[in-house]
Amino acid sequence: MNDLLSSWQSAWGLVGLVEPPRSTFDALCRAYAEPQRHYHTLQHLRECLAQDGEIERLAERPGEVLLALWFHDAVYDTHARGNEAASAEWARDTVAAAGSREAGDRVHALIMATEHHAVPSTRDAKVMVDVDLSILGADAARFDEYERQVREEYRHVPELLFRTKRRSVLQGFLARPRLYNTEAYVDRLEAKARENLRRSVERL
Repeated sequence: MNDLLSSWQSAWGLVGLVEPPRSTFDALCRAYAEPQRHYHTLQHLRECLAQDGEIERLAERPGEVLLALWFHDAVYDTHARGNEAASAEWARDTVAAAGSREAGDRVHALIMATEHHAVPSTRDAKVMVDVDLSILGADAARFDEYERQVREEYRHVPELLFRTKRRSVLQGFLARPRLYNTEAYVDRLEAKARENLRRSVERL
């Protein structure tokens, strides 16, 4: 956990706010370790945070993007709607309590962008969404593991229904003119992501 604690502390330092009590960090780590999770876990969190160098290079407020990543899947229940909203509210309240309502509102907006319902409109939202979707451009073995993990999270859904819904989601991504919003992510991941998505659709 030392790597995560270091990342957590670094994010607060970049934002310029006092780190909250250790209990907040512990609560987030427990949340990402909940038993119903298979993809939205500490593994996913670590994969996002590992892109900190790219985030610092591309984002206007990299610390806020990193904090948003910390909280973006803090609430995750496959039987319920509003996970992003609940996660975003937790983040906004935490950041506001640390001293900045304005930063809290921006972090809230970044997390809501990961609903992926619309093209992100701000520079930092574009970076946030690209990092969250970077799994689509992972190497084939990791992408296939991701697909298995998603199926596990929805194992309560009958197979035929899951395949239909999942195919719709993946085809929706493929129909987009671009999967990624920043040139850096387009250059690095776009082609591989489309290859992965096509392969997955063919299997469904």
